[in-house]
Amino acid sequence: MADFMGSSVVGYEEKLGVIIDEQKLEVVWGPENVRDYHVKSSDVNRPGLALNGFYDCFDANRIQLLGNAEFAYLNSCTSAERQEKFNALCAQGIPAVIITRGLPAFEELLRAAKEYATPILRTQEHTARFQAGLIANLNVKLAPRITRHGVLVDVYGVGILIMGESGIGKSETAIELVKRGHRLIADDAVEIKRVSEKTLVGSAPDIIKHYIELRGIGIVDIQRLFGVGAVEDTEKIDLVIKLEPWDKERSYDRLGDEDERTDILGIEVPTITIPIRPGRNLAIILEIAAMESRQKANGYNTIDEFNKRLEEHIKAEQEND
Repeated sequence: MADFMGSSVVGYEEKLGVIIDEQKLEVVWGPENVRDYHVKSSDVNRPGLALNGFYDCFDANRIQLLGNAEFAYLNSCTSAERQEKFNALCAQGIPAVIITRGLPAFEELLRAAKEYATPILRTQEHTARFQAGLIANLNVKLAPRITRHGVLVDVYGVGILIMGESGIGKSETAIELVKRGHRLIADDAVEIKRVSEKTLVGSAPDIIKHYIELRGIGIVDIQRLFGVGAVEDTEKIDLVIKLEPWDKERSYDRLGDEDERTDILGIEVPTITIPIRPGRNLAIILEIAAMESRQKANGYNTIDEFNKRLEEHIKAEQEND
């Protein structure tokens, strides 16, 4: 089984300014460099236990949300108690406090924020809805990631990562697939993110997005040549296709019963190795691979069905004897 874990894996972080813009947050208070603060955790916390003084399992890397429940509790406290609680919270070095539902900021919170340089932000959205959306957004932005040499295409809704040595025909195969109505995501460099425990998403670096390099021709703009329907910004990676020169000494899988997989960021992706020699139509082969992948995802396995038919045939022959 191939392994990508030895590649350069980036632990990513995002600037708070990007989150402010994308989530349309109001800056209630923040230091001059508030937009340059960094968020390193995709988890978001509602600090009920922390406000009651329990910090044993507190993760200071998380953004903290204050909604109706927290405000109801804090309104039951005296001003001195609120000041003590907010001081303790902001002293943890948290990246930001976000107030939901457009609620007003406590004066005690603003004093603590200024003392500990903690940004205070606000949204008009309901707490649960905002929290779910923010976590989903951060899961993508802060996902572990690597960059690999290859081509990523969408074939019949299946994300196929084509790999192989330089010059073996990855880009030419991608062009042929685009001509047949499929879509290009990335050529040459594929940025891969693990956005969940089961899902990998690939995209192209911005500088080469929607471009393909063809030796002898140069850089080709796929979107301009084939239209916006020929490209896509991101796609899940469902299948890895490895292209390699035909080796007559090697025994290749002819039945489809080998379970080859590639480990990418801890997720095992089904893998097919395709030997290359003149006369093979790679675009059609990849289309068949994509359709087979979809059938397996829907619970149908061709080799299992073939084996059942073979067993029934052998049994029938034995009964006739």
